[in-house]
Amino acid sequence: MCGIFGYVGKDNNVGNLILEGLKTLEYRGYDSWGIAVKNGKTIEIEKKVGKIGDPKLRFPKSSIGIGHTRWATHGGVTVENAHPHLDCSRKIAVLHNGIIENFEELKKELLEQGHKFVSETDTEVMPHLIEEGLKKEGFASSVRDAFNRLKGLNAIVALNADSSEIIAAKTGSPLVIGVSDDGYYISSDSLGLVPHTRNLLFLEDNEMVILGKTLKLISLPRGEEKTPDIQTVDWKFEKVDKGKYKHFLLKEINEQPQVVENIALNYETEVKNLADLIDEAFGTFLLGCGTASYSGLAGTYLFSKIAKKHVNFSIGSEFNYLEDYLTPKSLVIPISQSGETIDVVEPVARAKQKGSRIAAITNVLGSTLYRQSDFKILLGAGPEKAVVGTKSFTAMVAVLLFTAYTLAKRQAEGKKMLSLAAENVSEILKNHVGENIQKLAATLKNREHIYVIGRGISYATALEATLKIKETACLHAEGFAGGELKHGVIALIEKGTPCIVIAPNDETYDDIISNAQEVKARGGIIIGIGPRPNKVFDHFLQTADVAEATIIPQVVVAQLLAYYLALARGIEDPDKPRNLAKSVTVK
Repeated sequence: MCGIFGYVGKDNNVGNLILEGLKTLEYRGYDSWGIAVKNGKTIEIEKKVGKIGDPKLRFPKSSIGIGHTRWATHGGVTVENAHPHLDCSRKIAVLHNGIIENFEELKKELLEQGHKFVSETDTEVMPHLIEEGLKKEGFASSVRDAFNRLKGLNAIVALNADSSEIIAAKTGSPLVIGVSDDGYYISSDSLGLVPHTRNLLFLEDNEMVILGKTLKLISLPRGEEKTPDIQTVDWKFEKVDKGKYKHFLLKEINEQPQVVENIALNYETEVKNLADLIDEAFGTFLLGCGTASYSGLAGTYLFSKIAKKHVNFSIGSEFNYLEDYLTPKSLVIPISQSGETIDVVEPVARAKQKGSRIAAITNVLGSTLYRQSDFKILLGAGPEKAVVGTKSFTAMVAVLLFTAYTLAKRQAEGKKMLSLAAENVSEILKNHVGENIQKLAATLKNREHIYVIGRGISYATALEATLKIKETACLHAEGFAGGELKHGVIALIEKGTPCIVIAPNDETYDDIISNAQEVKARGGIIIGIGPRPNKVFDHFLQTADVAEATIIPQVVVAQLLAYYLALARGIEDPDKPRNLAKSVTVK
């Protein structure tokens, strides 16, 4: 998986068109890329390992082609494993997002039929299946029949040198069609299409589209023709650059005061509606993955403490195993920056089958999760080009916190706390705290391990801080609930071990300071983050006390530490951490 872009139409400079399209999808994360262009009755293909950059490529004049940025699943990061993949005749090119669960049995069958494979990928079975189908039927039928044989959640795009059509199909990963006067575009993300057209067709699961002189939509598996629902959107395309910042990651960290303040000032209606849904539900469940999951975990503490309301939490990839207790009275609140994370999208689809209501919190208008939901809140965080989530996380927490205060009939207090949190983040970003963080990063850069502890809502803060250090600085870090130290974790502490202590001025303070003392007694270096200094801290990074909203400035401090750790450790591009993708569309 990761990014897909294709075009068929009147523009005969398709190679460069696709190259620029792939660049709009770079934020999703990838490790290799490739482009296939139809050239007469042949296919010209370019595949590279690494980032796109500014390649010097010569594409033939053509008006049909497809391209892909790959995040490796099956097989290593090599040119041979990069997409698109070809059949034996080199006339069929296929790119693919997802995982073909039965690829091994399909590959065995194709090898027995004499097909030659050149990659380690699951994707490569698809062009060979189409090649077999072309021996007895047309291109569209071959693609349909081949796709019907795949197991798993997949999206494919196919190009045939003997045809002037692009054919695509999906059962899981997103695909969006752009319809314009000059032709048809296809992308895994509407962001790649909006610069070209505002007329979009969101391909649904078990649909296939044929793009050529016209657009034809059919249902799978049988192939009945459907009427396409082409939507005209009025979204603004925001061309984003780094401005005065060296990296998008630092720019997006610095945008957080405006994001949080916007939620405080403009989201009263949205959070009131969500609070009403939670109040009416018989069982509410927050779910998310990675960074979003920690916002959900924080939400359970916020709803308990502020609104005296029991709200459940699950990691998205585990929710399928907890779905048996869902009913039509249940409310599921999926949280996702991209709105395309398969480990959230799939359980939401299953929850809908049980009749549960869905209230999504996402940052991307028109995403799969947005379209799945009965009620939705857009985070309004703006484009997040760095793979590592920052402003999306603080926006998620801000929405949940504001909702909890609203549910408790204390909306004005919630608004005030968010505004104060945004003000404190601005101060942190402008004053000496940032300088202290840079100095601290220099002292930590050669450490092998960092531990982070917190209690209550700060347990979620600790986990998010840990994730930022792992993702951005590629440094081993682990987060724990402070009370769990003595239940085994403390065995890992030795002289010089750094331990970050999340210490807000709340009911957890005395206990987390006791935990810090336990670590220090065994030679650990204690780094405190919070409003109150303490003699146990060897280093102290101060935030304001803004009640439950203190999580926001504390997380921002952790983000900055992770960023400067990355630079101190010689990581050239913290915007694109190794092995990571922004939108994870495989299970």
